[in-house]
Amino acid sequence: MGIEMEIGWLTALMFGSLMVLLMAGLPLAFVTGGLACVFLFILGDAQTLNIVPSRIFPLMTDYQLSAIPLFIFLAAMLERAGIINEMFDVIYKLMGGVKGGLAAATIIASTILAAMVGVIGAAVVTMGIIALPAMLQRNYDPKIAMGSIMAGGTLGILIPPSILAIIYAVVAEQSVGELFIGAVLPGLMLSGMYILYVTTMCYIDPKKGPPIPVEERIDTREKLRLLGNMAAPITLIIVVLGVIFTGVATPVEAAGIGTFGAFVVAAIHRKLSWQTIREACLTTLKASAMVIWIMFGATIFVGLYVLEGGQQFVEQTMTGMGLGPWGILILMQVILIILGMFLDWVGILLLAVPIFVPIIRALGAQAFGLGSEADLVLWFGVLYLVNMQMSFLSPPFGYALFYLRGVAPSEIPMSDIFKSALPFLFLQITGLVLCMLFPQIITWLPRLVYGG
Repeated sequence: MGIEMEIGWLTALMFGSLMVLLMAGLPLAFVTGGLACVFLFILGDAQTLNIVPSRIFPLMTDYQLSAIPLFIFLAAMLERAGIINEMFDVIYKLMGGVKGGLAAATIIASTILAAMVGVIGAAVVTMGIIALPAMLQRNYDPKIAMGSIMAGGTLGILIPPSILAIIYAVVAEQSVGELFIGAVLPGLMLSGMYILYVTTMCYIDPKKGPPIPVEERIDTREKLRLLGNMAAPITLIIVVLGVIFTGVATPVEAAGIGTFGAFVVAAIHRKLSWQTIREACLTTLKASAMVIWIMFGATIFVGLYVLEGGQQFVEQTMTGMGLGPWGILILMQVILIILGMFLDWVGILLLAVPIFVPIIRALGAQAFGLGSEADLVLWFGVLYLVNMQMSFLSPPFGYALFYLRGVAPSEIPMSDIFKSALPFLFLQITGLVLCMLFPQIITWLPRLVYGG
């Protein structure tokens, strides 16, 4: 038999070694799984290793998760078909005449993009390649330009079809459709806050975001023609989200419809070729494999921790601090923000959510003045999604900062990219606080749709 270990020490040892290995730059997927196997062997015997297949198998057979490769493929097809570039072009020309119009256009384009694409990296990189040079060329303040690209890019995590929401729903055993609908209003609210901030800044100081010169603007007829170009992809979004929201199809079926639609849209835009399909398949394979491997590793890691009594330990520690329900909720959000500085979203989801959700359930809906447990779990789920947006912008390891670094002109220092993210990070915290104080922002739309 293996070694018996006090849970407090085990917590320090497991999460400490996880941090050290991640700081050393090893990939999360293999660190969590590898460490879990090492600890399984130390704490148990050869038999204990049977936990590994028993934790992985349910994930391999989970129907809901098949939506992930489908949504990634949908995004990859639209990107390869040049739809995203066209879309920015359209919005950009429609709004270029306003002060700060291009920054606002970037955020609006990113919001629509988020509704097509569940993956963050794609949005930030694409916008960085298309929108950043366009704004810098028009003498925009680089901080406003970069901030709006990164903040807009992070909306993909919140606005459905978000891949994070699908994984969250699977781990927390919740309905994906409800999470999707609950995330719509917070997503639009944040998008609106970013646009408001950018526009206000540019009206206070027009040098930060000058309108494009009159000779580059276009007339109404041209605007209508451009909108016609966007009809196919926008119809696709409306159909995909429409069938989910009306309950006609499950998110997985909707992803299937969307993937088929992506072929049609690419064909309409005369971009359907074997090479397009092959490249989209490769992108999908890489992205899905990464997500699934992280899920495998982290599930075993957390499974072992919970088995050794980790969940009771965390619960007792939190309740022992005499914080009360709101204090515990705020502490959880702070822990998520701190984790967000170092880990990526799939990792945080699988490490924290299986431990946090039961604790929140135990506190009960009454403690937060919510009607039912369903509302409580939904509310916490969307708070988690809103919180995860921050992990993309928070230094030192925010992914969006590095995605943008990859495509920004080399003369812009990294410190400027960090600074440009801060005002938007502040807006995200404001959004999180609003969603905590007014749960209706999250629960109102699902109640309307599901009538409950």
